[in-house]
Amino acid sequence: MSLKTIAVSDAPKAIGPYAQGIVAGGLLFTAGQVGLDPATMKLVEGDVAAQTHRVFDNLEAVLRGAGATLADVVRAGVFLVDMADFAKMNEAFAARFGSHRPARSTVAVAALPAGARVEIDLVVRVG
Repeated sequence: MSLKTIAVSDAPKAIGPYAQGIVAGGLLFTAGQVGLDPATMKLVEGDVAAQTHRVFDNLEAVLRGAGATLADVVRAGVFLVDMADFAKMNEAFAARFGSHRPARSTVAVAALPAGARVEIDLVVRVG
């Protein structure tokens, strides 16, 4: 099985030894995205809702690079620093997906890169 690396300029550059996304076996696996503005590589201002929307801007850029959209998302993994942010994250998540409902896990973590409040990764059908 071949692997195809996805690298786009309108999502934050990988800041470590990983890819923004990898396509394998008809699926795109994205790296976790936090609310970094790709132009400045700084976390967007605002609460977890603002960060969640930026996360999805970043993820959608990676999906476009693989020829996919949020309608193709099979699964999402959500990581929150504080589960008290769940409702605001969930509202932003629902707004981006509309009526589409991928499978999802949401877990609390001790910390995230750059002081982010939320990180999301996706598994997406492509091709």
